[in-house]
Amino acid sequence: MTEDKLLKKLEIENITLASINKRAIAAFIDELLLSFIFYIVISDKISVLKSPEEIVAYTQSLIVYVLIIKILYQSIFVAMYGATLGKMAMKIKIIDQEYFAIPSPAAAIIRAFMRVVSELLFYFGFIVALFSPLKITWEDKFAKTLVVDA
Repeated sequence: MTEDKLLKKLEIENITLASINKRAIAAFIDELLLSFIFYIVISDKISVLKSPEEIVAYTQSLIVYVLIIKILYQSIFVAMYGATLGKMAMKIKIIDQEYFAIPSPAAAIIRAFMRVVSELLFYFGFIVALFSPLKITWEDKFAKTLVVDA
């Protein structure tokens, strides 16, 4: 479906796209929440490390686990609720572009994976949304989703 047709369909259904500001705040809330959880999990180990170099080496060794947890967090919440905790707090949700329903589990996993890829590439996938009439990020493009006001 073309962007124009999708914008028209959103207008007919009286669905409003979420602002970039709301999306950024929701992402910040999610990152803060996950960071807090990671800190709680690793704080005991960090407290016994003796130097900043050891702390850096330890945290770098966990990067694969961090990425997996981010993908799981994003995909589970999107597949079950259509929103992460940050999006819920900002009263926005993720919908499928075709049916305007909660994305399928497959779409949620694709979206979560592409979100992590975007983060690894200095959030370039998010910057793309600034130039899209539908505010579509990389993860939205690949998963065929939209982020709208709840």
